[in-house]
Amino acid sequence: MFKTLLGLLLILALLYAALSAWVFFRQRDFIYFPQFTHADLPPTNLELPVEDVVLRGWVVNPGKRDAVIYFGGNAEPVQAMRAELAQWFPGHSSYLVAYRGYGASDGVPGERALTADALALYDLVRSRHRDGSITVIGRSLGSGVASHLAARRPVARLVLVTPFDSMARLAQAHYSFLPVRWLLRDRYESARHLRHYRGPVLIVRASNDRIVPVERTMQLAEALPVRPQVVALPGTDHNTLSYGPGYRQAIVDFVNRQDPPE
Repeated sequence: MFKTLLGLLLILALLYAALSAWVFFRQRDFIYFPQFTHADLPPTNLELPVEDVVLRGWVVNPGKRDAVIYFGGNAEPVQAMRAELAQWFPGHSSYLVAYRGYGASDGVPGERALTADALALYDLVRSRHRDGSITVIGRSLGSGVASHLAARRPVARLVLVTPFDSMARLAQAHYSFLPVRWLLRDRYESARHLRHYRGPVLIVRASNDRIVPVERTMQLAEALPVRPQVVALPGTDHNTLSYGPGYRQAIVDFVNRQDPPE
């Protein structure tokens, strides 16, 4: 009986180890979904060479003094936001560049690459808007990219839509039966990155978000050195948030306030 039980435990341990190994090697398939962003691409009007790849995207309302940089979610075709940003911020030039491997951009996505690309994009935007302010908007996965950027470059305003404090903690909440926090390579530690950021922050969250639980969003809000403005939209979830009443107005009002000096 003891040997049988020991054998079963050994089999279970091996299966658990195999599952953990499979998750480790396939983890980026659970984070990045570029396959949903390749169809019906309009012509791009922006190219950004970074190392050995070329990132491609769009600029709307070019030539304005101030700028907005938008980072989308893990399956979001950012070109779908062109019309909205053009209407929301007619006094800003808005930049939407597809992540590596997304849309028309070359390469393969990963945290180190995406955050380095974000810095390169910011530097390009700053070279075009030397006297203007730069506001950064990040949604879901993009909130992690935006947080990394805001910790390393002067950002006038930061908008985080359905953000999380840490991808590692978020993943652990979804896969509590696995040691995900130890397996994850792309961690997006937004709370840690923003611990010294003192600019204005707007956090927009869904009331029924099952992808980013409210605890993960509020842990980020509580970690910020300056209290953020938090807007919770009732009756919305992670994917329907942008259709909720008040979504557009909350972001437009926040971005269009008098910009503080950088």
